Amino acid sequence: MPLEIEARGVVSDAAARIDSERIAFFDGLCRLQSGDILCGYTVGSMKHCPKGTIRFSRSTDGGETWSEIPFKFDSVLDGVPGSLAGAELAEVSPGRLLLVTTWFDRSDPAKPLFDPVTEGILHSKLLMAVSEDHGVTWGPWQPIQTPGLTGVALTGPWLVLPNGTLGLAFESFKEFDDPSPARHGAWLLCTHDGGHTFDVPYCVGQDPQDAVYYWDQRVVAVPPQVEGAGNDEYVALFWTHHRKDKHDLKVHFLKSRLRGTHADMQPVETTIPGQIAAPYVARDGRIFGFVVDRDHPGTMTLWQSRDGGATWPEAEKLIVYTHQVKDAVSQGKENVDFAQYWEDMGKWSFGHPAIIGLDDDHVLVSYYAGTPQRMSIHWARVRI
Repeated sequence: MPLEIEARGVVSDAAARIDSERIAFFDGLCRLQSGDILCGYTVGSMKHCPKGTIRFSRSTDGGETWSEIPFKFDSVLDGVPGSLAGAELAEVSPGRLLLVTTWFDRSDPAKPLFDPVTEGILHSKLLMAVSEDHGVTWGPWQPIQTPGLTGVALTGPWLVLPNGTLGLAFESFKEFDDPSPARHGAWLLCTHDGGHTFDVPYCVGQDPQDAVYYWDQRVVAVPPQVEGAGNDEYVALFWTHHRKDKHDLKVHFLKSRLRGTHADMQPVETTIPGQIAAPYVARDGRIFGFVVDRDHPGTMTLWQSRDGGATWPEAEKLIVYTHQVKDAVSQGKENVDFAQYWEDMGKWSFGHPAIIGLDDDHVLVSYYAGTPQRMSIHWARVRI
């Protein structure tokens, strides 16, 4: 049976937001044990603006309708003004939620996110907050240590394994004023006690030659119902960029077990074109990838693999959204100028795929889309 969109709508409508929050992006989804679904997202007057913050909306009817949670998050950390980017949740017990975001130092609001000279990003921290009431209110920010790693940023949802282990997905690079050569890595910080303590960073993907960057990893557990999965197997998808050859590669895929200090193997290239890719594994073993491709026209496409990630037949894909707006970007597919590519990231007006399961037959996906003046968070329910 082919994939089919059954319904679609808007989580957060930019037309209804004040101008200081007219751009919504970096969305994420989490389904609670109560059945409620929370969608977190970043808002601001522009992408990556110095006063960017995060918001949440809640659905109590499987994603059909949404209402914004009134809680406002403080972005000042130890007296230093900052911005917040990304909002990913994990439920560790009924109603007790862990939220993680990236905080960027905005003490100098004139500084861009990316330094074109050193090729580093603004000083950043991973922050965690706890809610004891299903996300209605939140405790204070708690900085999470990333020993030996700088230039850190949240990349996607928590990995939630059947054995109770949680993995915070992030990447490291280099900081704004660091003149040393860059070294990129994709990591997990794992906790076995609901966020009270974390292990040393676990390496999901890092090229030994520093030629390939595994950006924006999305990591998801393989359900124990899948034959041979056990309680510690995961899959990951990566937006993959060849730094030395100056172009994006096809989406990369990894299947591994969360043991030791690093993944069992390096990510492998798929046939899927695009950038950020969000995986979901159904209980029947099918692996799905919800992927943004910024070719023209741009698309948000749901791909599927029936053989453990070995093949991704184009005939079985479903285009969920087509973006007709031509963003004012400078870089094409080849000979990519790295500094200009970072500039382009702030101009893209759609993307950031997220996906969760609703039942054995349906998934819910979200993404941001709009114009450079207004961007909303959209959802679609897909029968799989």
